[in-house]
Amino acid sequence: MLVKMPVLSALISAVLPALFTLNACAESTQYQLEKVVEVSRHGVRPPTPGNRKQIETVTQRSWPVWQTADGELTGHGYTGAWLKGQFESQRYRQLGLLKADCPSDDEVYIRASTLQRTQATAAALSSAAFPGCGVPVHALSGRDPLFQYPEGNASPAEKQIAKQEALKAIGGDVSRAQQRLEPQIAALKRALCHPGSTCPDFDRPWSLHVWSNGRIGITGLDSLGAMAETLRLAWSENLPAAQVAFGQVSTTAGVARLLPLLSAKYDYSNDLSYAARRGGSILMGQIAAALDNHPQPDAPPDVRWLLYVASDINLAYLRTLLDFSWQQGEYPPGNIPPGGSLVFERWRDSHQQRYIRVTFQAQSLDQLRQLTPLSQSNPLLITEWQFPGCKTTAVGTLCPYDAALTRIKKNIDPAVIVPVSYPKS
Repeated sequence: MLVKMPVLSALISAVLPALFTLNACAESTQYQLEKVVEVSRHGVRPPTPGNRKQIETVTQRSWPVWQTADGELTGHGYTGAWLKGQFESQRYRQLGLLKADCPSDDEVYIRASTLQRTQATAAALSSAAFPGCGVPVHALSGRDPLFQYPEGNASPAEKQIAKQEALKAIGGDVSRAQQRLEPQIAALKRALCHPGSTCPDFDRPWSLHVWSNGRIGITGLDSLGAMAETLRLAWSENLPAAQVAFGQVSTTAGVARLLPLLSAKYDYSNDLSYAARRGGSILMGQIAAALDNHPQPDAPPDVRWLLYVASDINLAYLRTLLDFSWQQGEYPPGNIPPGGSLVFERWRDSHQQRYIRVTFQAQSLDQLRQLTPLSQSNPLLITEWQFPGCKTTAVGTLCPYDAALTRIKKNIDPAVIVPVSYPKS
């Protein structure tokens, strides 16, 4: 019997999507998620005390006081982190990484830095992923080398290396970089300076400094970056529009247009090879050790989900060591939103071949402001790390295990590595 063309077309339209779905499902079953190592930024907070002093000096006006103490995680920030933790853990259960009930000690380990905002964020993630289970958050009571820049002074030669890297990133001349960014500086000045005030600090020449420990500071840009960060945090906190940029912006797009100077601050002072090796090698070494298929006695806890909660600068160092970049949603390039995280996944296929998938994932400005529940139809923003040899699969971009681990380890500086302890429950 002949099938008329309209009917045949309808049959094809109905059958092909089903075939593609079956093929995708069949392909996904070829891969098993074995381990996740995640490094998350803390959730939404008010400006730190130091940043508040800095931005109020430059703008010559008082900025809104939040209900939460400066620098500490807000209730809104806790909920935003909770929503992300719930979404992630649901995915890990669907993939068979986690079981339905409370995890055992060999399944999950959560480690936060010494800051209140990181520990409170870790508690939100733990509560969301394992409600009622009391999965502990581990943190040191004193200085934690895993998350903090190494102590001690850099040598003159090291300082020169840091300076030259910063100058190369900035284009060779600080004043020309300031001129290039004048439209962004002017936009921030219009939004933040009190009407009738000249705000002279906005126009002062920038200067580059190498601090005693080798880190880079750029006087002028540092304070402008702090302002942009505070605006992004205020919008994410769902503060009334009148309290964001003093009522000069009222939309997500308007806030996003004031953020590029934050990206410039990352580019010129944090995303530098010397700083990343000094500040990120210990943490990257622990990530590599956790992903290793043959864990050593001094490796991190051998668990299915190893979750670190730290600060944006920690993630900036790690992405620089990986040569990983992104631009997501309405954020400017390289933005690390509250709760954003680098996720390292180890996979195994049906032939016992292993792979590594690395992503940066974050909630959008609107998702954070509105505390939008996450789902397959309203997912996280995700960017995948890749290099020649990686392949696209139903479970994401998978990179050959040995090649990926080599790249993860490549820029670790053994000179800064120190033993890392992991507190027990």
